[in-house]
Amino acid sequence: MSVFTPLSQAELSRFLEPFELGRLVAFEGISAGTENSNFFVSCEQGEFVLTLVERGPVEDLPFFVSLLDCLHAADLPVPFAVPDQLGRKLHQLSGKPALLQPRLAGKHVQQPDARHCQAVGKVLAQMHEATLACDLARQSDRGLAWMAQQTGDMLEQLSAAERELVEPLLALMQELLDQRPAMPKAVLHGDLFRDNVLFEGPNLTGVIDFYNAATGWALYDLAICVNDWCLDDQARLDPERAQAMLAGYASQRRFLAVEAAHWPDMLRLAALRFWLSRRIAAADHQEKPGVLVKDPEHFLRVLEGHREVTVQLPIAL
Repeated sequence: MSVFTPLSQAELSRFLEPFELGRLVAFEGISAGTENSNFFVSCEQGEFVLTLVERGPVEDLPFFVSLLDCLHAADLPVPFAVPDQLGRKLHQLSGKPALLQPRLAGKHVQQPDARHCQAVGKVLAQMHEATLACDLARQSDRGLAWMAQQTGDMLEQLSAAERELVEPLLALMQELLDQRPAMPKAVLHGDLFRDNVLFEGPNLTGVIDFYNAATGWALYDLAICVNDWCLDDQARLDPERAQAMLAGYASQRRFLAVEAAHWPDMLRLAALRFWLSRRIAAADHQEKPGVLVKDPEHFLRVLEGHREVTVQLPIAL
């Protein structure tokens, strides 16, 4: 179970007292997380999720709180930091920054169909549009510069086959860093995988885990989604689901020609980013039993599948 900081019932009960949510009924660690410690918390007055932030700059936490407030105000299905009786939303627990949020209804979908993908594309575009009105910005700690450095540092450790896939992306990243294409930007979710979206049947009921959110190209965020939601058993793009997600997004914001030109690049870079982070996590946690470590090699297979991208962005003529 990926709970890096375990809690006792006594310390959690003390933590909850200022929230005035009634007695702590039950709590359990959430196994799906790979970077933070998360707990389902049941109180007399409701169901909540408690997050202990284990990675990332603590000074950025007010940004995440403001982002969720922004998206919640736009009537989007996201959690938000619950204030205590003094109005405080950021807390400390067991030496870690802590946020308490309402638990959203729904379940994760492991075998998404085109309807699920269209709904995810639509809500992603709505989130991007909502952030433009909130005057929020954050630089990613795992952006292009980080990716380029990590890739360069790893080259000598790679097999010939891995190097053949990864090394050409160094030139691409440098080109993007130098030219900065004029693609639409927004605050990105940055990690909108299946385990961060909730559904009740075909209805999307929640988007969670915004701790990778940062300012960037909106198209890159969409590529991250497609690389998880729209793959077949061979880690290749499934045209029906990919086209449904792109159509869902385009129903809220039209794509530009410059985005169509860079679409294959974004898919490849999104695959590279999660190959890098999973590889680093596997090395960091290899001797820590019970920590969920996801397979880095999966994203090498995704990258291999993106040698040729056959699903193009729908551009209105």
